Amino acid sequence: MTQSSSSKTQALQVSGMDCGSCAKTIAASLQQLNGVQEVAVSFATGRAVVSYNPNLVNTAEIKNRITVLGYTVDVATPKTLQIQIGGMDCGSCAKTIEVGLQQIVGVNEASVSFATGRSQIDYDPQAVNETKIYEQIQALGYTVEPSPEATNHDHSHTCDHDHEHHHKHAHPPQPAASNWQFWITNRRGQSVILAGIGLFLGLIAQGLALPIWLARAFYGIGIIVAGYPIARAGLFELRLRRADMNLLMTISVIGAVALGDWLEAALVVFLFSLGTTLQVFTFGRTRNAIRGLMDLTPPTATVQRNDQEVTVAVENIRVGETLTIRPGQRVALDGVVTSGTSAIDQSPITGESIPEDKAPGDAVFAGTLNQTGFLTVKVTHVANDTTVAKIIHLVEEAQSSRAPTQQWVDKFAQIYTPIVILSAIAITLIPPLIFAQPFNVWLYRALVMLVIACPCALVISTPVSIVSAIGAATRQGVLFKGGHALETAGHLTSLAFDKTGTLTQGEPVLQKVYELGEVSADFVLLIAAALEQQSEHPLGKAIVATAKAQKLKLETIENFTAYPGKGVTAQFGENRYLVGNRRLFAEFGITLSTAATSLLTEIENLGQTPVLVGNSQNLLGIIALADGLRLEAAPAVQMLQRLKMRHLVMLTGDRTAVAQQIAQQVGITEYQAELLPEDKLQVIQQLRQSGVVGMVGDGINDAPALAAADISFAVGGIDIALETADVVLVGSDLKRLAYAVTLSRRTVSVIQQNVVFSLVTKGLFLLLGTFGFVGLAIAVLADTGTSLLVTANGMRLFKAKTREE
Repeated sequence: MTQSSSSKTQALQVSGMDCGSCAKTIAASLQQLNGVQEVAVSFATGRAVVSYNPNLVNTAEIKNRITVLGYTVDVATPKTLQIQIGGMDCGSCAKTIEVGLQQIVGVNEASVSFATGRSQIDYDPQAVNETKIYEQIQALGYTVEPSPEATNHDHSHTCDHDHEHHHKHAHPPQPAASNWQFWITNRRGQSVILAGIGLFLGLIAQGLALPIWLARAFYGIGIIVAGYPIARAGLFELRLRRADMNLLMTISVIGAVALGDWLEAALVVFLFSLGTTLQVFTFGRTRNAIRGLMDLTPPTATVQRNDQEVTVAVENIRVGETLTIRPGQRVALDGVVTSGTSAIDQSPITGESIPEDKAPGDAVFAGTLNQTGFLTVKVTHVANDTTVAKIIHLVEEAQSSRAPTQQWVDKFAQIYTPIVILSAIAITLIPPLIFAQPFNVWLYRALVMLVIACPCALVISTPVSIVSAIGAATRQGVLFKGGHALETAGHLTSLAFDKTGTLTQGEPVLQKVYELGEVSADFVLLIAAALEQQSEHPLGKAIVATAKAQKLKLETIENFTAYPGKGVTAQFGENRYLVGNRRLFAEFGITLSTAATSLLTEIENLGQTPVLVGNSQNLLGIIALADGLRLEAAPAVQMLQRLKMRHLVMLTGDRTAVAQQIAQQVGITEYQAELLPEDKLQVIQQLRQSGVVGMVGDGINDAPALAAADISFAVGGIDIALETADVVLVGSDLKRLAYAVTLSRRTVSVIQQNVVFSLVTKGLFLLLGTFGFVGLAIAVLADTGTSLLVTANGMRLFKAKTREE
């Protein structure tokens, strides 16, 4: 049973059948359902395999029909298999694998990403097993290896099927310059060398006027060695009623041999094999960005168990266990430092090259490098739930996604290729039949047209750029969730910022201590910090942190009393002191002077929160606190303004005075304050009417506005940000916004360059080939050369490192 593109196959286990006639009854009944295309019911195994059109009937209706007949049915729990596939030359290869896998009964869905070389296959384990899936991919001529992240499976082996297809290699290749051994040790490289030797010997034989059969024998060696895998892939495409480069190249080579031009046939095969091999080498570099992330985390770690240090696999370490990490070792799992101090290189996660000091209570990430000290770390996340694991998953999904331009290119290629094939047939037949032109001349021109027509360069033009850009961004701490986000960021006209937690730190910071004459500012701070030592209030914590930073010695207090919503009082030395707001002082009957009241009004107008400090008789001073501005907020806004971003606006639910103060400090001229979440949503919707709008938030309370924007950027906690935004700024560095926009603009530009270059080149050579100005060899060079050039152009994005450019 085969499965068409418009059908699905479902295997069901049926119980209650008494004889073969029961199976026939079920089959006949199911075939009466509208949308059921084919049914096979086995009484011996109790299995029913149903092929159906999911647009007309679903599994529930099929199951219900069997139940109505008096039988019980069990739908097998589907499984998902992730596979790394080696050797795809262009997007057409990925489509071939998808269609080939969907031919297998029991495979419900298969998606293959040419960009990442990965496939995800949903299948029914009762109808098909992994071995069958591997064999199908092998039959198609590609190599496979199970992905370490494959779900529902624990693959501890690697499948490297050894066969002679031109796509042969088990792992994504490195650039040819650094792996010259490939040409000698790998079958793909060997076939290119043998094809070249056959072509060279044939040329010598022909040049020395040796018997023609000898020259053709040498040419034939090259044609067979390098052409067999091409022909095998092409014939499989023909069976699938598809046309890719392999089929077009096979037809051209056979046609050249039929016309007696063995030299050109051998040259075509050699050039095509060499070009596709070089292309796979080149494109393989961009796929290795994600591999670098995978190699960050060590496979084992040292754990404290039963008062001893033991080395175990990271997969066997549980949350709550304690790791010991020595200088020079990588952190194996996310956790919190419990003892020790050290500098940690977090650049693989945050993109920051400067190591960060870690002390007890600080979080550390898997994959980061411990540099100087000995640490013990309490594990907070298991291996498949670490920050780097989430980033890897995000990057893989992003590289697999299709940008709007790529979707357009794919649709165009589906229409373009059949039109070219029909045109080639017309060129072959119309001139000889109607205008009495030589048949062999126009057949040859049609063959040239078929070679030039393959849209490989056009199809590859977008994904190579997307993968390169996402790989570069990942190294800089900018995570795009897909090609759509990457493209959209390049078209931004307006950018809206949330205030709290985005432009500000989201935590109060002491701004100034005001003394009112009786005691010094340091003594006012000392009193407040002493009383707030036992407080959990954020304002109190900020006061204590500032006092400790100024190395003030905090004395022990007595008779501490908290007044919820007002403040605290305590005995400090010989006096009782109060720290709180106006209501606390009013409750104790302390009257504020006109000067004090005026100062409080001034502080509040600045958008700051006043904390009053006094004794039982008088107000001694006022401490002003406010949400601290991020250090990089103002430079980030300046960088965006240099990019000529048309519209920058700050949105906040805070008071207008606070909003005005923050906006002035960061350099944003427009702001809207005292907004509810639904108000922010309306502002975003209004901005979208005049262009492409982005929203920058911390991913916590900005969900409606982030969702409403054309593209959303999240700073802050990685766990929350990964779920809420299209782009995640790891490490919360706002300066990465400018880098993200710049990279996106460059990516859009490169994609446009590649698409235009591919179309113009194809059009030019199609015209030249049709009128006989170029031959098959030049056609192959034009096709593979264009593919290599757009690949190299797209890979330039992989080196985009400078955030400020």
